[in-house]
Amino acid sequence: MSRSDSEHCHHRPSDPSHQKRSPNDINQLKRSKLKMVKLTLIARVTDGLPLAEGLDDGRDLKDAEFYKQQVKALFKNLSRGQNEASRMSIETGPYVFHYIIEGRVCYLTMCDRAYPKKLAFQYLEDLKNEFERVNGAQIETAARPYAFIKFDTFIQKTKKLYQDTRTQRNIAKLNDELYEVHQIMTRNVQEVLGVGEKLDQVSEMSSRLTSESRIYADKARDLNRQALIRKWAPVAIVFGVVFLLFWVKTKIW
Repeated sequence: MSRSDSEHCHHRPSDPSHQKRSPNDINQLKRSKLKMVKLTLIARVTDGLPLAEGLDDGRDLKDAEFYKQQVKALFKNLSRGQNEASRMSIETGPYVFHYIIEGRVCYLTMCDRAYPKKLAFQYLEDLKNEFERVNGAQIETAARPYAFIKFDTFIQKTKKLYQDTRTQRNIAKLNDELYEVHQIMTRNVQEVLGVGEKLDQVSEMSSRLTSESRIYADKARDLNRQALIRKWAPVAIVFGVVFLLFWVKTKIW
């Protein structure tokens, strides 16, 4: 190799990807990193009452209210016993709902589809363990929505631990062979909520038929009453006239 070539190689700009990044660059990368856990909600299964949620969830999420409505519909279905699985993943658009049910409580999170399923369920397990420890004795007696809203502090703290999948802690969790999620069913949100919609339609139709049958029964009773009146009214009138004449006759005599 000639000297000029050697000098040319020596002065060749290095690949930007191999340049040492400054702390500011690293912080910027961390800030721009996709936020994986989007929503976190906890509800009582028996009646769908929301107990707690991540208060800052959805602030950077487009159509956050739309997905929260889907969660409410899912909780409504669960309160009717329509989904028997205690653990399930439900695909919705670019996201996935993951939930676990234990102790009559549903712990649900919505993540990007790229977020590891194993980490999502371990995140929910951590929430479940702490929620049961702190609020377990009061779950059944909770009477108002978001009675345990202070649990948000633990949700936020735990969520930060699971945000970056590249940390040594999360890599270790991903490699944990004792915690497997392959058997957890994955379904589509239309399929899951569609069952509820169909049952709602059946319930509505049943209620309407019941209401209509009551109306018809009332009308039938009215018609029978009118028929009896028409049938016996002349007889009653005759008896009334005879009684009146008899009464007048006794008064005169």
